[in-house]
Amino acid sequence: MSVKLRLARVGKTKQPHYRVVAADTKKARNGEFLEIVGTYRPLENPSDFVIDNSKVLRWLNNGALPTERVRKLLEVNGLWGEFIATKSTKKK
Repeated sequence: MSVKLRLARVGKTKQPHYRVVAADTKKARNGEFLEIVGTYRPLENPSDFVIDNSKVLRWLNNGALPTERVRKLLEVNGLWGEFIATKSTKKK
């Protein structure tokens, strides 16, 4: 089973909120997921991105791949750089 970290849309029409979830790639966007790891509210000013760093790092270390949007959010948050740094130190 391949796992992705991706956004699942919730909220009313024209008022999107997203959950950042770990989900099987074969499941629907808003379908079954394995775990909620954070939330993203793009309409807030500035946009609100709350994530559980330990859960995200655990999923990434276990082989989960983030979607492009989630990866950009992780880069802004600084977590993607932390993951790359820990990944490169483990290889040495």
